[in-house]
Amino acid sequence: MSSHGGSGGSILRQPRAVWAVAFACVIAFMGIGLVDPILASISQDLRATPAQTELLFTSYLLVTGVAMFFTSWVSSRIGAKRTLMIGLALIVVFALLAALSSNVWAIIGFRAGWGLGNALFISTALSTIVGAASGGTGTAIVLYEAALGIGIAVGPLLGGSLGTISWKGPFFGVTVLMAIAFVLIAVLLARNPNEVREPLSVAAPFRALGKPTLAVLAIAALFYNLGFFTLLAWTPYPLFVHGFGAMSTGYTFFGWGVAVAITSVWVAPLLTRRLARTTVLAIVLPLLGLDLLAASFLTSSPVALVASVVVGGLLLGINNTVLTECVMEATDLPRSVASSAYSGVRFLGGAIAPPLTAALAGEDHLSAAPFWFGAAAFFVSTVVILLGRRVLRRVDRAEESPVEEAENIALGGEAIA
Repeated sequence: MSSHGGSGGSILRQPRAVWAVAFACVIAFMGIGLVDPILASISQDLRATPAQTELLFTSYLLVTGVAMFFTSWVSSRIGAKRTLMIGLALIVVFALLAALSSNVWAIIGFRAGWGLGNALFISTALSTIVGAASGGTGTAIVLYEAALGIGIAVGPLLGGSLGTISWKGPFFGVTVLMAIAFVLIAVLLARNPNEVREPLSVAAPFRALGKPTLAVLAIAALFYNLGFFTLLAWTPYPLFVHGFGAMSTGYTFFGWGVAVAITSVWVAPLLTRRLARTTVLAIVLPLLGLDLLAASFLTSSPVALVASVVVGGLLLGINNTVLTECVMEATDLPRSVASSAYSGVRFLGGAIAPPLTAALAGEDHLSAAPFWFGAAAFFVSTVVILLGRRVLRRVDRAEESPVEEAENIALGGEAIA
């Protein structure tokens, strides 16, 4: 998806182990939009309230966020392959249990287990591809970007198409695909005898948040994710009122996924070559707030809601990449530590937003209140960036190599996984 090159060799000429991990990445990133098209179906079939079904996001994101604080500690001790396989195994088990359940609270619990597996997997996948790919680091990251983009875009379509059969369909689909990925990685990915393990302290990510630059970015990301998941998790409900089924909702969020992929890979790097990173954030964050404000006044129009989702995707793609670039340049800490600290706080925002927006709306699926809340969260994130601009001077001064730029695009994708 990116033009960043490696050090020779075709991107398609990769060891089978690399393709196995890339395939698993596609499936993992499908999970971002997989549940969106079936939220209304779950609510109907299991007689669950919107607030209960929104907890499918919360349990998943809360556990993912907490686990992110510890994934670097785990992988530094047991190695990349074991971490990947444990993560995949957990996703297979809990996705299957969710598919076999007929109680919304059980599914909420199993989604939490799924989140733990996802945290272990996505935190390790990029470094594994980089270590195993031929053609250099840049080529490896392009493969990861491609897997990210395909997964984000295809996830809602898979959820929508299987959801037309039953809300259980997407869960069974993930179970089968992740089981295949588990077998492929077990067979094709050899344990690297030259892998250097430098055990990290379990407290390292928490100490990292004491750095003022990283703390400001983490707070901004907390509010940013409150707005992000308002758009992602609440919009299916007003669309359902307008007659959108699983498939049409899937197409809507397919457009969202394509938009995220395009701007994260091509538009964000273009902007940061011309503007300071904090300037880009100060422009894009309030535009996201305006996008949700527009949606709040146009909930009676399905066309306007679809447009707000796609426009939101375009802006979210830029913001994900630029925020991640900032985090990676914020301190002299190892990138895995900075990413763990930042991701842990960020995912907490994603966990809070879905049930809170449902509570604000009550039984009114066309309520404007969730969108007002999401818009306010984006505006607060903007204020945090503006007030912290003096602290953030370091991230504006830093220059990136093409490989570092591509790596940050890939890590930005993890922000929505």
